[in-house]
Amino acid sequence: MTGIKTTGQKKMMFFSGRAHPSLAEEVAGHLGVSVVPTKAFDFANGEIYVRFQESARGADCFLMQSHTAPINKWIMEQLIMVDALKRASARSVTVIVPFYGYARQDKKHRGREPISARLVADLLATAGADRILTVDLHTDQIQGFFDGPVDHLFALPVLTDYVGGKVDRSKLTVVSPDAGRVRVADRWCDRLGAPLAIVHKRRDPDVANQVTVHEVVGDVRGRVCVLVDDMVDTGGTICAAADALFANGAEDVIVAATHGVLSGPAADRLKNSQVSEFIFTNTLPTPSEVEVDKITVLSMAPTIARAVREVFEDGSVTSLFDEQA
Repeated sequence: MTGIKTTGQKKMMFFSGRAHPSLAEEVAGHLGVSVVPTKAFDFANGEIYVRFQESARGADCFLMQSHTAPINKWIMEQLIMVDALKRASARSVTVIVPFYGYARQDKKHRGREPISARLVADLLATAGADRILTVDLHTDQIQGFFDGPVDHLFALPVLTDYVGGKVDRSKLTVVSPDAGRVRVADRWCDRLGAPLAIVHKRRDPDVANQVTVHEVVGDVRGRVCVLVDDMVDTGGTICAAADALFANGAEDVIVAATHGVLSGPAADRLKNSQVSEFIFTNTLPTPSEVEVDKITVLSMAPTIARAVREVFEDGSVTSLFDEQA
C-alpha cells in the first residue's frame, strides 16, 4: 500500500464575524448547521483578536461578514478570520459578503483617485479567500476584480415579489433614480409588467452626497412609482428623486433598495419624506438610531443559504441566477 485512504466525505463549516450576527444565524438555520463558536474581541488599542473554538482542518469553510459601519473594522476582522482559517488548514474558504464595502469606488472618475473596490478584492485574495459570494454589487465589473469565482446574487426576486403582491400593477411605474440604474429598473419592468421612468440628476463632483434633480423622463402622473436602487446611504438621492416624482404628479412613491446603509442624516430624511414605504433587505443591520415606521426589511437568508449549499455540493449557482433573471 502506497498511501492512506480516507472516507472522502466533505465537511462544511459556517463562520461569522461580529458585524451582522443575526443574518448569519438565519442563514445557518436554513442550512441546518450552527455558526462555529468563535472567540473575538478588541484589544485596548483597537487590534482585533480571533480564535475559532473548533478545528477547521480539511473543511470547506464559509465565512460571513457584511461590511457595515464601522466598515474598516469589519473588513479587517474578516481578513483576520480568513487568515486564521487558512492557517488552520481549511480546505477552502468562501467569504460571504452580503454588502461589499467600497463598491462605489469601482473606477477612477478623475486623476489621483484610488480604485478601492479592487483593493478590497486584492486584500481578500491575499488573506486567502478562494471564493466570494455577494449580493447586488454596485456595478457588475467588480466581479472581475477578484481572481477567482465570484457568485453574484440578486435581491430582485425578493423585492419584486413583495412589491408586486401589494400594489395594483395596472397603476405601477418603475423608476430609475439615475441613468446608472436603468438596467436594473428594466429588469423590474420585465418582472412586474410595468412601464419605466427615469429621474435625470446631476451630482456635484466636489461635494459628497450632494445631488441636484433635474427632470423626470416618462409619464408618472397619477401613477404609483417604485424607485429602485442598489443602496440608500444618506437618503439624499432617493428622497430628492421622490420629490421630483411627486412634483410631476405621482400618486404615491415606494422606495425599494437592496442595501439600507442609512448613514448620517438618513433617519431624518426618510422620516420627513413623502415616500409611503422604504423596502430594504437584511444584507445590512438597520442602524439602532433609525426608527422609521415606514421601513420594511425583507430577508435574503434563504437565497444566500441556497447559494452556499450549491457551492458546497458542487452544484450550479448559475441555476439560481437563471431563476432570478
